[in-house]
Amino acid sequence: MGYIPSKKISSRWVAPTMFSLLGLGTAMIIVNYVDLLPGGTNNWYLLGGLGMVLAGIITATQLH
Repeated sequence: MGYIPSKKISSRWVAPTMFSLLGLGTAMIIVNYVDLLPGGTNNWYLLGGLGMVLAGIITATQLH
């Protein structure tokens, strides 16, 4: 008998988490540059947005 590879299936939370992190990170970066966040334009908001985008990309590697 031949070897039949099994298909990997992602958990149900992977795709929504990935899209949420990517969307929230992008929104935070945009809202930071439009100066709508409390405290004005701040590099910490930019860093937080970039961190969320990076977390979304890392989560995307778990998607099968």
